[in-house]
Amino acid sequence: MSFKAQDARLQKVVSRQDTNIYELGSGKFRNKFFIITGPGSRKLLSTPELVGFPCYTALLDETVAALNFLVSAGRGGDFDILTILRGGLNYPLEEACSRCGIRVRDMHFVSCERIIENHEIKGLEIKYEKLRPTRDRVVAIGDILASGATFRMCMDYFVKEFHLRGGSIRRIVFFTIGGTKAIDILEELTPCLQKLFPGFEGFDCFFYEGAFTVYDGPGASGINVKDIDFGWNGGVVAPEFRELVMDRPDALLEKCIIYDGGARRYEIPLHIEEVCEYWEGILERADIIDPKALVQEKLGYEGPLDYETWMQVTRVPEGHKELWKKEQDYLAAAQTLDLGAIARKRLDSMQSLSNLYK
Repeated sequence: MSFKAQDARLQKVVSRQDTNIYELGSGKFRNKFFIITGPGSRKLLSTPELVGFPCYTALLDETVAALNFLVSAGRGGDFDILTILRGGLNYPLEEACSRCGIRVRDMHFVSCERIIENHEIKGLEIKYEKLRPTRDRVVAIGDILASGATFRMCMDYFVKEFHLRGGSIRRIVFFTIGGTKAIDILEELTPCLQKLFPGFEGFDCFFYEGAFTVYDGPGASGINVKDIDFGWNGGVVAPEFRELVMDRPDALLEKCIIYDGGARRYEIPLHIEEVCEYWEGILERADIIDPKALVQEKLGYEGPLDYETWMQVTRVPEGHKELWKKEQDYLAAAQTLDLGAIARKRLDSMQSLSNLYK
C-alpha cells in the first residue's frame, strides 16, 4: 500500500502536561503508528540554531512518554537497541529506557551511509556492524527517515543477519523524525518478518511532531533537494507543532523541517553551512520567488480554505479553530512577505551561531 493522508485520522491517546500522543489510524494498517508532540521535539524541529548535545536531550521527555505509554499498554518488557549510525545516535533510547525501568538487553549497530554527489544520492554502503542475535527480542530503533532507502537497506541487512545467526524478533519499536515513507516500508516489511519470525507481532512506530513528506523536486523556492528535504504537503502534522510554527512563522519557510539531524550534533559547522546556503539562495532569488506559492507549499495546501475543508486536508481534529484562522490569515498576507528581509534576518542569526564554532 502507499500512504495517503486523506485515509488517515488522528486520535489523541495520551495527554500529559505539554506532551501529547496521537494514534495515526486508517483501518488498513497492519501496525501501530503514532505522532508524539512535546516542547523539546517542537523546538528541535523548528529551530536550526539548536545544535550539539541539545539535539539529543530535546527528544528525551517525548521518548520517555512514548515508552511509558507502551508499558501501560502491556507492550513494554526488555529491549534490544539497534542504532543506525549516524542519525540514529541522536535518539536517547538508552536513557529513556533507564528512566522507564526498561532493561536494555543488548546494543546493536549498523552503519549505512549515503553516497551523495552534487546533492544527489548515488548509492548506499554498510561499513560497520555489530550484531548479537538472541531469541524472542523486542528491538527499539531510532532513525531519521526521508526517502527511506537507508533505513530499508539497514533493516533488510539486520533482519537477514538476525535470522541467519539464530535470533528471532517479536516486535520492533521505531522512533523517527521522518516521513510517510516509513509507513509504507514498515507495512511492506511486516509480512516478511512474520514469515521469518512466526511470532512477530508488528511495529510500534512513533513520529516526532508529524509524518512528513519529502520533496519530489526543487519546490517553489527552486532550491529544495529531492528525496531529502521534508515538507508538510501530503503528510500529517501535529496541531501543536502547527501552532508553534504559526507563533514564529519564519520557521515555516526554512529549507526543510530538520535539515540534517546527524550533522546538527556531530558536524555542527556543516549544518550551519547548509542552513546559510539555503537562506543565501532565498536572498539571491527573492525577486523571482512567488511568496504566496512558497507559503502554500509549506502549509501543505492551496487556500484559503473553510474550516471543515481545512480539517479534512490537514487531518487536524476538531477543536483547533484558532489555528485554522492563524493559518488563513498568514496565507492571506503571504504575497506581501519580504523574503529578502527574512533571509537577511535568518543569515544574521546563523552567522552569530557560526562565530561560536570557529
